Amino acid sequence: MSFDPEAVGAVAIRVFRFIRIEHTIFTLPMAYAAALLTGGELDLWKAIFIGLAVFGLRTAGMSWNNIADYPLDKLNPRTQGRMLVAGKMSFKEAYGVFFTGITIFLISAAMLGPWPLALSIPYLIVVITYPYAKRLHCLPHLHLGAVYALVPLGAAIAMHPLDINAALAKTPWFLVFAAALWVAGFDVIYSKGDYDFDKSQGLGSVAACFGLKAADYVALLLLSTSAALYVANYLEYRLGAIGLVITLIGAGLEIYSAILGARGEVAKGFNLNLAVGLLIPLGIFAGFLRI
Repeated sequence: MSFDPEAVGAVAIRVFRFIRIEHTIFTLPMAYAAALLTGGELDLWKAIFIGLAVFGLRTAGMSWNNIADYPLDKLNPRTQGRMLVAGKMSFKEAYGVFFTGITIFLISAAMLGPWPLALSIPYLIVVITYPYAKRLHCLPHLHLGAVYALVPLGAAIAMHPLDINAALAKTPWFLVFAAALWVAGFDVIYSKGDYDFDKSQGLGSVAACFGLKAADYVALLLLSTSAALYVANYLEYRLGAIGLVITLIGAGLEIYSAILGARGEVAKGFNLNLAVGLLIPLGIFAGFLRI
């Protein structure tokens, strides 16, 4: 059997679409920012395995989310383009991607040290149980926020893999909680697009359980609190003038995204939040570079 680069490339593109690789790319800066704030030596070896751990965990999480949500996605007009529903990815392939992600994550955790490895199974449990949250209660957004918070928290622990007490003492907690509330907040906005479907299926979200107006207020509360915590993180670490400017821009855009969501401009609000995910780490990097 000869090697066919085009065929391999086509498979890679399908897999990357399936796991939404762009979301992983946008997640990595937050991991490295948290690692820098925690202290310790972030050498190339550690940076590579932190990146691989994030990639593996998100690959497993996104794959399982698609698999677990398939019965619902078949019924939801918004999700007809998802690859399992559209028949562009088989279940066999989806499970293959899922177990590959788990393998990459576990190997990376082991390479980072004993505490990252010890916590890898609890991490996987948090990630894999996320799709079921909306079937059980009205606040799946907080579960998703907790999933995202594992990224900066995990990076912090990876910087002190032999001493969990030191790792937790040096973890940038303002950043961890800000990240959790940020993702939860924009998920509240995003879930408004599924309001009718969620109501019809008895699924939980702030919008479906309490109404669209309540979702607007909750999103504003979560994103405003997150923005304040991002600023508090800047103040704790004194990240310089440029870091302050970038952090304030990111925090301002975060609050504005909630306003856009309340206006019904959900797509614009969601896209603004992608920018926030880059600006906050960029402000931290600028502080470390003293620019």
